[in-house]
Amino acid sequence: MTALVDTNILVYRFDGRFPDKQQKASELLRSGLEDDSLRIAHQCIIEFIAATTRRSKGGGSILSPEDARREAEGLLDQFVVLYPDEEVVRLAIRGSATYQLSWFDAHMWAYAEHHGLEELLSEDFEHGRLYGRVRVTNPFF
Repeated sequence: MTALVDTNILVYRFDGRFPDKQQKASELLRSGLEDDSLRIAHQCIIEFIAATTRRSKGGGSILSPEDARREAEGLLDQFVVLYPDEEVVRLAIRGSATYQLSWFDAHMWAYAEHHGLEELLSEDFEHGRLYGRVRVTNPFF
């Protein structure tokens, strides 16, 4: 089964503050590369760079801007990246209203729904819930 990966999994791969999640995210992405079972939304690449380069209260970031850009290029090279079109945006608008999701979560769901992906891997949704034809799995659950 092919699944869509949410940004939090990409970020945890580099976030040493959460070693268990870091290990799980790394294993999940490595496995998904090996069997070509994961897709990444364009939105996740943008969010990944923003999240990993954001300065924390302590002043540091997860990655330097240079490293974040290099890793984003790697994601583009290694994974199938899904890009938005009018139908994805329309689905996101309807999904936001129907499921009371934030705009970003609705957009993520819309990518999966539009592209016929049965699973969305994320910790930002209700684990196990079915949204349209897409079931959410929290891999850290």
